[in-house]
Formats: sequence, structure tokens, C-alpha cells
Amino acid sequence: MNRHPMSLVTRISLGLLLIVTLSVVTLVASYWLSERVNQDPQAMNIAGSLRMQTYHAGLLAMQGPEAQTELAQVTARLQNTWEHPTFRRFSYGDSAVRESYQNAYQGWQELQTILLQPNPTQRQVTNAVNEQVLRIEQVVTHIQQDAEAKISNLRVWLIVSLIVTVLVASIVMYSLKTRFEQPLLHLSAAAKRIGGGDFTTRVNIPHQDELGSLAKTINKMSDTIGFMYGRLEQRVQEQTEALQHSHTTLMFLYDIAQKTNEKAVDFDNFEKIIQRLRSLLNVPDIELCLLTDLGNAPYLQVQGNPDNSRCVSLNCDDCMFGDEVCSEENGKRIYRFPLRREQQNFGVLVCRLEPGETIADWQYQLLRSVSEQLALALSVRNEEDQVRRLTLMKERTVIARELHDSLAQALSYLKIQVTRLNKALAINNQAMIEDVSSELKQGLDAAYRQLRELLTTFRLKVDDGGFVEAVQNTVSQLQGQTEQTIHLDFRINNAHLAPHEEIHLLQIIREASQNAMHHSQGQHIWIRLQPLDEHRIQLTVEDDGVGIPDSPEKLNHYGLAIIRERGKHLGGEARIERRAEGGTGVYFEFSPQYMTSDSAKAEAY
Repeated sequence: MNRHPMSLVTRISLGLLLIVTLSVVTLVASYWLSERVNQDPQAMNIAGSLRMQTYHAGLLAMQGPEAQTELAQVTARLQNTWEHPTFRRFSYGDSAVRESYQNAYQGWQELQTILLQPNPTQRQVTNAVNEQVLRIEQVVTHIQQDAEAKISNLRVWLIVSLIVTVLVASIVMYSLKTRFEQPLLHLSAAAKRIGGGDFTTRVNIPHQDELGSLAKTINKMSDTIGFMYGRLEQRVQEQTEALQHSHTTLMFLYDIAQKTNEKAVDFDNFEKIIQRLRSLLNVPDIELCLLTDLGNAPYLQVQGNPDNSRCVSLNCDDCMFGDEVCSEENGKRIYRFPLRREQQNFGVLVCRLEPGETIADWQYQLLRSVSEQLALALSVRNEEDQVRRLTLMKERTVIARELHDSLAQALSYLKIQVTRLNKALAINNQAMIEDVSSELKQGLDAAYRQLRELLTTFRLKVDDGGFVEAVQNTVSQLQGQTEQTIHLDFRINNAHLAPHEEIHLLQIIREASQNAMHHSQGQHIWIRLQPLDEHRIQLTVEDDGVGIPDSPEKLNHYGLAIIRERGKHLGGEARIERRAEGGTGVYFEFSPQYMTSDSAKAEAY
């Protein structure tokens, strides 16, 4: 059975078949024995009647010839009784019943001969009848003993059958318990432990059946799941570490971008960046070398570890202007990451490792990203420096133009008046001297006023409050310089103006308002900023004074020319007109810079 193991189903089927077979055999045997025992009472009853019929035949034989007829009938009936079918089973076999029956039947044959004689003696008949009755009693006794033996055999058979059935059932139950129930309990407990995460669980079932195969399969499954779970945990840990590295890298790059965007990069920023990079990568020797456009040696060297010595290479060209490489020098592995952007080289980031050490992919990518970020920061700083230079040059140009349009012309006029004064003094023309003196006084007053206006203009700025606050501050300053009432109507909250547009508008408002304050002789000044349509903005400065003269641009009056000049810089047109209801109006219209681009026009249309 070890060579050819039977399955559990076959074992259970054989056990049930054996129990059923024993039950069927017991029932059949019991039925057969009971059927045989069932015939014995009839045989005993008929055998008992033989005694009575024998006595009856003997009495008739003693009565003489007159009873011969009746004797013949009784003898025939007695013969039929001996030949009754219930006695046929006694005619074969080796049992005592057969011997006693044959002996009694032979005695009956002898008795019948005596009874049928013509004149048998009484003594002869009596002895023959008594002997025959004894033989019949022996037959009855043997039939009774045979019946009792059959009953005893039936009892023994039932007891043996019961014992065998109980024994077979016990064997089957024990086999089911050891081969089915206990393995199932072990498998169920193992399944629960595996379900709880204990993949070291093993099920030891030595039987070569279905449950043994299932135990081997569960063990193999547990090993496979444990292996896969371990691999999964390892992969999860690796992914977690990768995500942690990515998060740390992104935060580091974000901090670099934030620091470099908030303010210009300097030595302290570079020092902190390299120190943090060294700590993050766990690489002690990281160096940053910065180079000017025309220099052949670094002007700044930064190391995260101050204990390391500076690079002592005499030739910096290979390091500074080479490509991104990894090389072996002096027994160390060196990684170089150039700081290059838009064909401009700013320096190099160098990472040095001990022999046999390498950097991981995420470390390599971080070094490259840091080098690109530093190159971008240095490029932005250069661009900001260039923008500041251009702004300074533009501001100086504006100052020169303002001086030329105001003080330079006033000084030229005063120079002409001084020339006239010299001529008047030469010819001693008192009237001309007085006229020139008056003109010089007016010119000096105008020049002084223009100087103060220029100083105010140069100090003019737009604070964090925006253009509307700057306009309100300007109006407040002007209101403090005059008794006229200045009204402001600001309706361009949704317009986006460039800084130079705001400065020019503020200056036009100041120039036009001061002209109205000095020359209008009115009571009110109205300043209004409003949109004309989707593309144009109008500035209006009106007063209720005496109105502009027919020739407003006379000598010493430069404000109106300055207004027109500033209007041209904004691409607009400034008009100075007399109002029909009295007073003067300055009207300036222009298109903001954000509306002059093609995309803005396309969206507007």
C-alpha cells in the first residue's frame, strides 16, 4: 500500500462497503438459520403425533379381526405421517436426528409387519409398540436438540457478526480520524497561520493520499508566498527609499531655487548649498569652482568640507571647459559637472570618491540637477546685472533729457539775457538794463521752479499700493500747494500699465496740474483717467480758469512742450485746448503696452 497508496475516497468506500457487506451477510445468515429453526416445531409436533398413532394402531391390533379394516386405515395414515415432507431433511446427512429418524422409521416397518399379522399376541404387540414409542421419543429428543443447537448457532453468529462489525467500524473510524480528521485539523490550523502572515508554517502529513498532496501543495504555496512577500517587502522598501531620495532631492532643489530667486546668489549661498549637498549625498569631497568669462583660473572655490585641500591642478581648462566626464586621477574617481548655460560657462561642480567607490543613479542625477540649477542661478544673476545696467543707463538718459528740456533751456535763455545785459552796460542803456534785469529775475525764478519740479520728478515712484495710490499721493501733494480744489476721477482699475507708463502719466498729471495752478486763476481742477474703448485710455486735466492764451508756448513756458514730449514717448497724442465753458483742458490718449501685442489684439477682437 505504500507503493500503491489508495486515495481517501477509496479507503472510505472500502470501509463502508465492508460494513455493509457484514450487515448483509449477517441478515442473510440470520434469515437462513431462522428459516431452518422454523421447521423444527412442525417436525416435533408431527413426531409427537406418531406416538399417539402408534398407540392407536397397537390397540386396534389387539382387538382382533373385527378391527382389521380400521387398523389398515390407521396403518396407512401412520405411514403417510412417517413420509411427511418435514422428515425428508432427516433422510440425508450425518446428524444424530437422521440416525434416530432412520432407526425409528425402520422400527415402524417392523412394527407394521407385526400389526398386520392375522393373530398377533398381545404381549408381542405391547413390546413392539413400546419399543417403537421409545424410538419416536429419541427422534423428538434429537429434533429438539437440533433446534436448540441451531438457536445457539444463530446467537453465536449474531454475536460474532456484531463483534466483527464493531471491530470493522472501529478500524474505519480510527482510519478516518488518523487519515482524514487530524490532517484536516492540521491543514485548517496551517491555513489560519498562513492567513495571519506566518509563512514559515509547515504541515507534516506522511500519508501518500489527497491530504498529503494538499499538505505538500500548501507547504510549497507557503514557501512561494513567503518568497514573494519578502521580495515585495524588499521592493516596497526600495521604492520607499527611492521616493525618500526623490523627495529629499526635490526639496533640496526647491530650496536652491527659492534661495537663488529670493536674492542674488553669493558666497554664503554657495557655501551652504555645497555643505548640504555633501551631507545629503554622504560624499565628503565635493567642490564648486566658479570662473569668469575671460579667466583661466577659478575666482571662487567652495568645498563642503573645510578640511579638504583646494584643487591644486595647474591646468584648469580640462576641468572647467570639458564635458561631463568621470575619470580616474591620483587613485580617486572624479565626476565633473560643468555649470554651462546658453554657450556660457560659469564653472564646474566636482565630486571626488575614494578608490572602489561609486555613486548611485539618484546621486548622479542630483549632482547634475544641482549643477544645472546653479548654472541657471548664475545666468539669471548675469541677466539681472545686465538689466540693472540698462535700467541705469536708461534712467541717466531720462535725467539728461529732463535737464536738457528744462534747466538747459533756462540756462541758455539766461545766458542770452546776460549777453544782452553786457551790451546794455556797454552802451549804458538804462531801460535795456532794467528790462534784462527783470527777465533775468523771471528766468532764475523759472529755473529754480523747474529744478524743484525735476527733483520731485526724480523722487517720484510707485509704491506697493499701486498706481491708484501713487496718483492719490500726487494729488494730495498738489492740493497742499494751492487753494484750488482738485478733483480726481480714477476709472482704470482694470488696466495693466507698465512702470514707465505709470511714471509718464504721473508726470503729465503733475505738469498739467501745476500749469493750471500757476496760470488758470480758477477755483477747480479736474483730473480724470478713463477708458475710451477696449484699446485706449484717456487722461484729462481741466480747470475753470481764464483759459489758455492764443500763443501759449511763449518764452519760459516749457511745461506744455514737456507734456507733448512725454505723450510721444507713450505713443499717444496730447492736446491742450480752451474749454467752451471756460478754462483749459489737457487731453491725452494712448494705448497701453499690453494692448499693442498681437496676442492681446487677437483676444480683444
